[in-house]
Amino acid sequence: MAKLLALTLVGLVLALYKNHRSSYQTRLNAFREVTPVELPNCNLVKGIETGAEDLEILPNGLTFFSTGLKYPGIKSFDPSKPGKILLMDLNKKEPAVSELEIIGNTLDISSFNPHGISTFTDEDNTVYLLVVNHPDSSSTVEVFKFQEEERSLLHLKTITHELLPRYVYIAELLAHKIHVYEKHANWTLTPLKVLNFDTLVDNISVDPVTGDLWVGCHPNGMRIFFYDAENPPGSEVLRIQNILSEDPKVTVVYAENGTVLQGTTVASVYKGKLLIGTVFHKALYCDL
Repeated sequence: MAKLLALTLVGLVLALYKNHRSSYQTRLNAFREVTPVELPNCNLVKGIETGAEDLEILPNGLTFFSTGLKYPGIKSFDPSKPGKILLMDLNKKEPAVSELEIIGNTLDISSFNPHGISTFTDEDNTVYLLVVNHPDSSSTVEVFKFQEEERSLLHLKTITHELLPRYVYIAELLAHKIHVYEKHANWTLTPLKVLNFDTLVDNISVDPVTGDLWVGCHPNGMRIFFYDAENPPGSEVLRIQNILSEDPKVTVVYAENGTVLQGTTVASVYKGKLLIGTVFHKALYCDL
């Protein structure tokens, strides 16, 4: 009887482990391979070698990149150096990035670890850059004033709050979902719909002209979290049109198996060009 009970317990443990492993592999899309979707005239961005986890394009074509992210469980090609904010002009024939100097004594540059970024333009056309920062494994938002002529960022303040995130479009990475909420005048949110995908959806960029969503995606999450140079993570970019309609149109605009670009996290558009960033690798720009 004791032997039978022991065997039963072993069987239950193995079954639970198998179910847990299967769920884990499903959430990471562990067995998905990339079907390539190519675009014309793609070029790697000169000067980006350690990731472009997020990017923001201003109406005049100037583009901010966050680079050098260190995050638990994610590969880093340069773990000893702090992160940076880079600038590029998409109006140039062969655009390249330059580092923006951070001015002010209120930010510890040695622990600067930029993640997501957003911009806000004031009535007097002053551009402010908001950067999600992870210094020493914490989370803050750093507020900068962009000084275009000096090509620098003036650090204004650090924001910390336990309820810092709030969103309209929420990407649920491991669930392969995007949640859509309606924002009201009193800043409350009402859930509208949930979209499901066969990929791990990461950063979302909204085209200010069309309202389309551009999403950087990981077709196989297992290869992101368990990096193997011989079998690198691929890249995928989705365009979602008419997201508020009953039948949104989802298009795979770009997909690649990792030979050119590894671990896409973000994509955004400007005047017929698509700019793609990655969590730890390079950045790419293509004609649409």
